Amino acid sequence: MVLSVALMVVDSRFALLKPVRSQMGLVLMESYWLTDLPQRLWQGVASQFGSRTELAAENEKLKTETLLLQGRLQKLAALTEQNVRLRELLNSSALVNEKVEVAELIGVDPNPFTHRILINKGERDGVFLGQPVLDARGLMGQVVELMPYTSRVLLLTDTTHSIPVQVNRNGLRAIASGTGNPERLELRHVADTADIKEGDLLVSSGMGQRFPAGYPVATVNEVIHDSGQPFAIVRAIPTASLNRSRYMLLVFSDRRTPEQRATEAAIAQEEADRKGISLAPAAAGGDATVPVTAPAAPAAPAGTVPATPTPAATPAPAPAAQGAAPVNPAAAPAPQSQPRRQ
Repeated sequence: MVLSVALMVVDSRFALLKPVRSQMGLVLMESYWLTDLPQRLWQGVASQFGSRTELAAENEKLKTETLLLQGRLQKLAALTEQNVRLRELLNSSALVNEKVEVAELIGVDPNPFTHRILINKGERDGVFLGQPVLDARGLMGQVVELMPYTSRVLLLTDTTHSIPVQVNRNGLRAIASGTGNPERLELRHVADTADIKEGDLLVSSGMGQRFPAGYPVATVNEVIHDSGQPFAIVRAIPTASLNRSRYMLLVFSDRRTPEQRATEAAIAQEEADRKGISLAPAAAGGDATVPVTAPAAPAAPAGTVPATPTPAATPAPAPAAQGAAPVNPAAAPAPQSQPRRQ
């Protein structure tokens, strides 16, 4: 005990025993490790045999979560692409003056010799035969078959389809016909001396009374001149993504002729002018006045003195209800003669 007390006093007062204390710490650390070894061995064995079931369940749970997250990631990629396409479509619809409605592609005709698609809008949605269909880049075709809730659209590249177009650069008119190739249109009967060249944009001319004028149709990519032929060979690439677009626009344009629109506008203006003339005197407070019929005076009760007659155009005021509050004479109108009971 004396030695222990002496060592504690020396250790607290002087730094002589610091090396000895550090060496003793190393020795004691090994003893602590050896003392704790059985407990750690037991915990390791218990964790190896006791948590196998838990590890297997956790592994299955993690696999399921990973699969779900991968599926959501794929869906997110598809939604991102869909959002991009819809934004393009909305941006294109902002440039369209006519009323439009978004439709979705739900089927493609399996016949390789016909270019037709099926959309999810039909007669119940107001779709009509010959209605123009376009995507975010240009015209795609027209509706050729109606069903209550779906419609079939004939694409521009079908061999049975033709559309009147004009060169946007100089207004040259032509007919663009389908070739059966989804990436090619052909201009028929274009004179060999016509002013048309590669890169010209073809837009709808509106001459067929089916497609509105001014919509992009195709871009000329090949012009072949043959001195021995009266017509040049002109090929163009459709601006619309005919084999890639999933969402498209149905154009509800005004199908009236210019003469009908002008006639209806003139009739509406005449009716508006006529209504305005008939209402003008009354609204302006002219000389015409509306006669006012004075109400019949009630019969005076027996034994009363008749009141002073009032002018015919001034109605008699209603008698005050019994128990009504007195009226301030300064704020009240000029008093009328009232029947006086005896």
